[in-house]
Amino acid sequence: MTDTAERKMRFLYALRSKGVTDARVLTAMEKIDRGAFVTGLFADRAYEDMPLPIACGQTISQPSVVGLMTQALEVGPRDKVLEVGTGSGYQAAILSLLARRVYTIDRHRRLVREAEGVFGRLGLTNITAIAGDGSHGLPDQAPFDRIIVTAAAEDPPGPLLAQLREGGIMVLPVGQSDTVQSLIKVTRRSHGYDYDELRPVRFVPLVEGLAQD
Repeated sequence: MTDTAERKMRFLYALRSKGVTDARVLTAMEKIDRGAFVTGLFADRAYEDMPLPIACGQTISQPSVVGLMTQALEVGPRDKVLEVGTGSGYQAAILSLLARRVYTIDRHRRLVREAEGVFGRLGLTNITAIAGDGSHGLPDQAPFDRIIVTAAAEDPPGPLLAQLREGGIMVLPVGQSDTVQSLIKVTRRSHGYDYDELRPVRFVPLVEGLAQD
């Protein structure tokens, strides 16, 4: 067995052992090389199940958390998805193999530019990356079938809840500090919203406004 094949097998085994069992999600995570999104000092750790630092003081989430969030999102092949917090672009790339269309927004222009470069190299043509204030979502493209937020807010932002279609699902971390956060799943119903708590997590905070970079 080659080093690459063995590394991939260990990577997928780690995902399964942490509860990522959805076949479509596992296939997408097998196809999207996390190494394409991790550069510099940490490139050799791209296949470990750990968060890693990226530019602009942000992080690329650990693969098992990406997998669990994607699994909870229950993305269908006809879905239009909004991701708030592009970061490295890794999560958006995985979503692009599961959904019809992915819109991803980040307050750091540099991260958006770099992610667009990776999407281009990987031939992912159904992702639109935008520099902007993700806490406001993308009203021009709403409603969305699915919304995923990769930064923690104290509560699910009202503008994002409003941009979720009826029957749609949003997955996001909520918490008042970087030490106590919960991953929650919000489902929009005709009568309001259902909230399910999934697991404890740690994410960077959701910050309003566009960054100066």
